[in-house]
Amino acid sequence: MALTAKSMVRIGVIGTGGWGKNHVRVFNELQCLAAVCDVDQQRADSFSRKFHVPGYTSLDTMLNKEKLDGVTICTPASTHFQMATQALAAGVHTLVEKPMTTNVKDGERLIDAAKSANRFLTVGFIERFNPPITALKQMISDGKLGDPVLLEFHRENRRGQNISDVGIVKDASVHDIDTACWLFGEVPKVVYARVGAFYPPMEHEDFATILMGFSGQKTAFLVTNWITPNRVRTLSAVFSGGVVDVDFVTQQTSIHEGSSTTVPTRPVQEPLMLELRGFTDAISEKREPIVTGKDGLNVLRVAEAALASSSSGTPVYIE
Repeated sequence: MALTAKSMVRIGVIGTGGWGKNHVRVFNELQCLAAVCDVDQQRADSFSRKFHVPGYTSLDTMLNKEKLDGVTICTPASTHFQMATQALAAGVHTLVEKPMTTNVKDGERLIDAAKSANRFLTVGFIERFNPPITALKQMISDGKLGDPVLLEFHRENRRGQNISDVGIVKDASVHDIDTACWLFGEVPKVVYARVGAFYPPMEHEDFATILMGFSGQKTAFLVTNWITPNRVRTLSAVFSGGVVDVDFVTQQTSIHEGSSTTVPTRPVQEPLMLELRGFTDAISEKREPIVTGKDGLNVLRVAEAALASSSSGTPVYIE
């Protein structure tokens, strides 16, 4: 399949450090990269030269000078609200890396800004595009393993150097919160959590255990930490008729039914490529993206409920 976008969609990437450099690479492969923006002049110039696109240190200047169809925002979480508001006001479709904003109130305001601009807002929940998770969603729809009952997630590794403005719940747990909501097709009714800080700096939590209760008996259990030295990204999905184990990193899936285990084979695909191609396709096809602003807001609500539950030591019920 050709990697090029369906039409000449022009994308600007805001923030080219950390994860942003991968956005730059993928949009260049998709032949959609139109501009880059970074507060670091040296970095902006470096990417500008390497990919032969204009480089900016000012978001305003980029939005005024370039005719862009969309932008992706890969800057620290505390800047997401301001930058996404600017981009939407300029009439540009916007993908914000997770978390959408650092709090629910700003998330609500951002959704309003997207409606006012008649542009869509989407959030970087990359695991929805990870092939084994897409396949698991299909398995749930097919119903061959019966009803999904329990989702158990483990997402563990040392803290990334660039993360300082939010704790692990809003930075890392949000991936699994979104995946659980998407697989179950609903938002949890109750959240119970325990979080804490083990390593300095201690102002933000670096481990979290979150229990989410959905309708009926559906339950999700999330373990996230920045303490484990090895990188772990796994999901065990328990159905009434079997168990599916997924490794997000290797993309391997094992399906256990009775005494038999099957390991389906599928080509390994880069989730970021699938996600960003989905973004450009949504722009060119003038349709809603797979992840909506409302999805981002729902995840923030659950994340804040988890933090509140840990503070109070009691379950938090979500309306």
